[in-house]
Amino acid sequence: MAWAPLADWANFYVITGSCAGGLTGLTFVVIALAGDAQRVNPTGVHSFVTPTIVHFGTVLALAAYLCVPHQTLLSLAIGVGTVGVAGIIYIGWIHARIRRNLGTYEPVWEDWIWNVILPVLAYAGLAALACIVRSHPDAALDGVAGASLLLLFTGIHNAWDIAVWMTLRKQDVADGAKPANGADARRSGGG
Repeated sequence: MAWAPLADWANFYVITGSCAGGLTGLTFVVIALAGDAQRVNPTGVHSFVTPTIVHFGTVLALAAYLCVPHQTLLSLAIGVGTVGVAGIIYIGWIHARIRRNLGTYEPVWEDWIWNVILPVLAYAGLAALACIVRSHPDAALDGVAGASLLLLFTGIHNAWDIAVWMTLRKQDVADGAKPANGADARRSGGG
């Protein structure tokens, strides 16, 4: 038996899914432009750029999943819970990469907030919401929407950060200057 209240969220997920898909494409364009920047650091790409694509992809996947006809409370709980647990594991891996592989760059609070803390809150929220879908379905749907928006806005912030870095990096390379305060080690590839 399909769960009718999910239909009330259809427009929300069409909008967030479309935004996530479009922003994923724009991020790929920005990354393609990174080829013009010199000395791209693969660790920076894996630690800062790839998670941005993963967050956008998660929002897109959640939007598509929640628009699938004939969802039940059980299927909703399984899907949302799976995304939440997988996201927590992924952010744990990103956390480890940031801590050990960036060379001379020491991550600042902004890095930790936008690349670890906020995403893990969103994914942990999804995992927790999966546990209450059956007892508090309306609250769970509100929470899933909030977690989706948190991931979307985290991705937007991080994509903007990457684009700004690339612009500044190109100016530094054109001027023959080295980026200030070790930013080159971190931002080589985004962040």
